[in-house]
Amino acid sequence: MEKLPAQMTVVGISKPGGPEVLVPETRSVPKPGPDEILIKVHAAGVNRPDVAQRSGAYPPPPGASDLPGLEVAGEVVALGSGAAKHKIGDKVMSLVAGGGYAQYCIAQDAQAMTVPQALSMTQAGAIPETLMTVWHNVFERGALQPGETLLIHGGSSGIGTMAIQLAKAFGSKVIVTVGSQHKADACLKLGADHAINYKTRDFVAETRKATNDIGANVILDMVGGDYIERNYDAACIDGRVVQIAFLGGPKATVNFAKLMVKRLHHTGSTLRPRSNADKAAMVRAIEANVMPLLREGRIKPLMDSTFPLEKAADAHRRMETSEHIGKIVLTV
Repeated sequence: MEKLPAQMTVVGISKPGGPEVLVPETRSVPKPGPDEILIKVHAAGVNRPDVAQRSGAYPPPPGASDLPGLEVAGEVVALGSGAAKHKIGDKVMSLVAGGGYAQYCIAQDAQAMTVPQALSMTQAGAIPETLMTVWHNVFERGALQPGETLLIHGGSSGIGTMAIQLAKAFGSKVIVTVGSQHKADACLKLGADHAINYKTRDFVAETRKATNDIGANVILDMVGGDYIERNYDAACIDGRVVQIAFLGGPKATVNFAKLMVKRLHHTGSTLRPRSNADKAAMVRAIEANVMPLLREGRIKPLMDSTFPLEKAADAHRRMETSEHIGKIVLTV
């Protein structure tokens, strides 16, 4: 077992602001507590909540690291008391409550998953946050069934590209909205049945056309704003709208009679504040249902770009252009 250094390089948030506030600093290597493991980070995924945290809009939950970073992949180098799922030397990928932008990161033993041989460590770093978000919201909350239609807004995002692959693997039909032909092509190549450029076409009309005027069974929405009422129009009878973000704003004027007439469910969730028990249960479901697909190489994260840890600011700049297709990952 290698001797752990006392100090490590991390990327902290010097003050709320633009990408330039992400600054490398030196900190003590953390020690895992009960039921925790310490991961030597090889790769850390970059996600929209990191951008929100950096700008001051998404504070970490109580007790979590103040460093950004919600998912990592790497090697287990220390175990806290009671950690029995993984052992030192194991290659794992894990959701974390924060602290991913670092050379070492604490994770909950129960939330870490073994990295399948079909994936590189960089790909593994792009998986946990997106996969757990998609699994919980599309399949647990949205209850998507084989043969049903899923409409994904932001189809070319990290979450969108994972949702396309998972929904297709489980036998559903997929429609996505995207902002360019380039993004549409990428989604169709991944397996989406229809890609709608929301800048030039009305997604409600196109979704109804693609479903023989029935509508989508499940809608995964990260936009909110004026999409809320349009989602009600695009959904089928007994449709489920699942909200995972509000990039277009959390407030809207909506005719809620449509909820009653169509018997719609409008739900939503956010992952970070959930209890460790909740997250561990999602991990167990993923290990049972999705891990075989990852091991067989049938599902892989679509990779947009990688940046060294010290260039985290550039990774955020890339995300804020919204030109990325798939996942942005920091390599350590």
